[in-house]
Amino acid sequence: MKKLHVIKIGGNILDDPEKLEKFLADFSDLDEIKILVHGGGKLATALAEKLGIQQTLVDGRRVTDAKTLDITLMVYAGLINKSLVAKLQARQCNAMGFCGADGNLIQSTKRTHTTLDFGYVGDIPNQGVQVKLFRQLLEIGIIPVISPITHDGRGQLLNTNADTMAAEIAIALAPSFDVTLSFCFEKQGVLTDIENENSFTPVLDKNLYQQLRAMGVISKGMIPKLDNAFGAFEKGVKYVNICHAENIAGTSSQLKGTQLAAT
Repeated sequence: MKKLHVIKIGGNILDDPEKLEKFLADFSDLDEIKILVHGGGKLATALAEKLGIQQTLVDGRRVTDAKTLDITLMVYAGLINKSLVAKLQARQCNAMGFCGADGNLIQSTKRTHTTLDFGYVGDIPNQGVQVKLFRQLLEIGIIPVISPITHDGRGQLLNTNADTMAAEIAIALAPSFDVTLSFCFEKQGVLTDIENENSFTPVLDKNLYQQLRAMGVISKGMIPKLDNAFGAFEKGVKYVNICHAENIAGTSSQLKGTQLAAT
């Protein structure tokens, strides 16, 4: 079975030109089939603030009203996505940028919640990922660059958590490939002391994750990241890593950072 590396990039890397160039150089040098999924929440928040549009995040997830949806669409599927594609093309990586609506790659359903209206936020159901098209793109040497915008199949675009996008793509492709999923950002891994960069745990199982979350050590945006990471690990993705964007080089089983393990 061919190996596939699904890499999600986010955090402070996207808005730091020097760090981003280093990441893209390392990504380009990876000699394997690969997919890049990106976030961009900080850039979207900065633009919203400039426009005077208030933003609300709940446990690291953005509440998306109509104006915020317009901002996320412009920033994610436009500015960031096409900039990444152009930079990868400059490195002889034949990348193509997509949102979920393109080619019907990823459908979602509008989130329902018992107490909170998240607005135009999409959750990806089973079989929401169009596996056949992903396989066709990869077979002809295309590197998909995926923005965190999906659609409901009825004309409505939806903002979707980028960690969720990466996890669901990895899960959907796991029966066809030997998949590694890496969540890359500006930290060395999952930290047990947020003030100490060297306090990352190299191995994390579900029990330890729940303990650290209950203690408040893991909070905010790390919660959906790790929920998605464990969801992928439990559904057939062979290796799942949370690591610094500088550490994506190397074999899948030996990546520096935090690697998930069975309890």
